Amino acid sequence: MLSNSLQELDKAHLVHPVSSWRGHEARGVKILKSAKGATVVDATGKELIDGFAGLWCVNAGYGHESVVQAAAEQMRTLPYATGYFDMGAEAPIRLAAALTERAPGDLNHVYFALGGSDSVDSSIRFVRYYWYAKGQPKRDQFISMQEGYHGSTTAASGLTALPGFHTGFGVPFDWQHKISSHYVYRNPVGQDPAAIIAASVAELKAKVAEVGEDRVAAFYCEPIQGSGGVLVPPKGWVRAMREACREMGILFIADEVITGFGRTGPLFCCEEEGIVPDLMTTAKGLTSGYVPMGAVFMTDHVYDTIADKAGPAAVGHGFTYSAHPVSAAVALEVLSLYEGGLLENGRKAGARLMAGLQSLADHPLVGDVRGRGMLAAVELVTDKEKKTPLPAELKPATRLFDRAWEQGLIIRSFAQGIFGYAPPLCCTEAEIDAIVERTRTVLDLTLEDPEIRAVLA
Repeated sequence: MLSNSLQELDKAHLVHPVSSWRGHEARGVKILKSAKGATVVDATGKELIDGFAGLWCVNAGYGHESVVQAAAEQMRTLPYATGYFDMGAEAPIRLAAALTERAPGDLNHVYFALGGSDSVDSSIRFVRYYWYAKGQPKRDQFISMQEGYHGSTTAASGLTALPGFHTGFGVPFDWQHKISSHYVYRNPVGQDPAAIIAASVAELKAKVAEVGEDRVAAFYCEPIQGSGGVLVPPKGWVRAMREACREMGILFIADEVITGFGRTGPLFCCEEEGIVPDLMTTAKGLTSGYVPMGAVFMTDHVYDTIADKAGPAAVGHGFTYSAHPVSAAVALEVLSLYEGGLLENGRKAGARLMAGLQSLADHPLVGDVRGRGMLAAVELVTDKEKKTPLPAELKPATRLFDRAWEQGLIIRSFAQGIFGYAPPLCCTEAEIDAIVERTRTVLDLTLEDPEIRAVLA
């Protein structure tokens, strides 16, 4: 007989994503009950500032009634419409037009998916079809970056370069290759931007030569690497890598699942370096996490190459919930909120966040502070000169997350001892200041931790 306890029901039945299943059973679930703006409330009534916007996704903040109304109205009038059989609905058509109008360059075509992982997975299929259509089907090799994250579907997880997403799953595949991250704080060539850019371009060209210039299909990168620890490249790095791909005749795919929709300042992070990727994947902030949706943007030449080759035949890729009208209606309203003031507020709040976090740089445990806009990280070390990370045996991810929770702050706590921040764009000055001050408290409490003090000694 089942218990009525949510804690027990959770342990008995709900499989949580990217978690230690046995560890979760031991710790139990932290149940959230409500949210408004940048604040969430748990089942005990505890209020917390959501410094991570759910999972990098609630960019607009919680509780926008206009978004709820847009979803409800669409559900009442047309809750579902397939995009198969030349059918469609108004909301996704208008959303595609609105997004491509705002996207860089000639990214004039959009395929709607359900989230980030399957957007990346879809892009892999489109890239493969593109080279088939070009009469070069042997271009079936893909390159991505160490520390990169591109999702956890089977193909996308192989582009991801974080070991936890590979172990036991038989990925990456032999057609998926990696080059080093630009990771400025720990780059073997030092922290000079020009040297890092030159090294990355040289390594990409060397990898293409190694794999075969007539075999490489595409290079994938995040404009800022998210789940690898919020790794911000030097200014000009993205442009240089894009140009290198153009010179070598391979497709450049920008994964903006995290960085899109105001997270770094502009609507799309690619705008900051004035580049136009061949394809661009998005999700998360597209609907501010209110409902699932992802999108793959294609340039004219990619779309036309595929369309011309297929001719009257179907391009055999699609999902039941592609271009879901409710998700599209939500995304349209969220877009209006961004342009109605949230993007501007996010830029101001992001500048305040970065300045506040930089004020923590002299703390004994802080090795690096980095970020752009409302996307930031504080990397903890036990020795600043040697850049020694917190010992893995102390399980810093769980320890630091729980300590922040106790202080009324939700952050992303990475296994290597990095705080990740991605607050909603609606944050007030007071909320940004509270994020910084609560972080300072967590650092001070961690410094007093006997096990940490033992390492420092």
